[in-house]
Amino acid sequence: RYLGGTDLELPQTFHNVINGGEHADNGIDIQEFMITPVERTSFRDGFEKITNTYHTLKKVIEKAGYTTGLGDEGGFAPDLKNSEDALQMLHDAIIQAGYTPGKEIAIAFDAAASYFYNHDTKNYDFEGKTYTPDELGAYYIKLLDQFPEIISIEDPYGEDDWDNFAKFTAKYGKRIQIVADDPVCTNPKLITEAIQKGMANSILIKLNQIGTVTETLEAIRLARKNGCTTMMSHRSGETGDTFVADFTVATNAAQLKAGAPARSERVEKYNQLLRIEEKLGSDGTRLAHFPDSVQFD
Repeated sequence: RYLGGTDLELPQTFHNVINGGEHADNGIDIQEFMITPVERTSFRDGFEKITNTYHTLKKVIEKAGYTTGLGDEGGFAPDLKNSEDALQMLHDAIIQAGYTPGKEIAIAFDAAASYFYNHDTKNYDFEGKTYTPDELGAYYIKLLDQFPEIISIEDPYGEDDWDNFAKFTAKYGKRIQIVADDPVCTNPKLITEAIQKGMANSILIKLNQIGTVTETLEAIRLARKNGCTTMMSHRSGETGDTFVADFTVATNAAQLKAGAPARSERVEKYNQLLRIEEKLGSDGTRLAHFPDSVQFD
């Protein structure tokens, strides 16, 4: 209340429900496949939609003959052949849970492209193929055309590949949210440089990455001042501490990713947001929504 004033917002949450990359031992190179409630009447309503979709996804994975072990962030880690299979499973799960893809539940993903960036060739070794930066961008757009419910991509290029990161944002930044994480590391100096270059239209915020609340608040201020959205984030190695939930609401960060609705260290964050909504009740609270500046199908 002290930081957020009277215009507190409950964030739109992004839930990592299929894990790949460094977060899971499978054949998928994209690190996180997330779902987010686009249409909701309350935070509780949105979270209910997410949990319904999550449990339906488990059935979809089992029906396809894969195991449903969990990755680092509570998402499933089936040994799929490629990222398109993961997106198709999410698409099917949303429908089978009774929702409309893109209208009630949307999809986002964190490519974490530094994981498959080849520093020697400056290309990307992705799921058994080698892509030039332009070819990788074309692949992402192919996914967007195939699954128009995708509304956000995090780290589509490697942390050192600033030019191609900015090129992709310049071309597609009005179609989707493009989030910078690895290139900026919640560092105000790097965020300033990234914004000047037009690298992204959204900045990921990790409180314990930069190390102080003061620097984190400055990172958020810089992002907003320059027209970028902010997405607060947990870490892959988490505890049950819920401060990130309080901090997200206090700073009106609008977006939060804290893992799947599974495993106590992830669920505690969402439980805290439910408690905040109950406590504030009708006391001026609002729901954050995906920015109108990003026009998605």
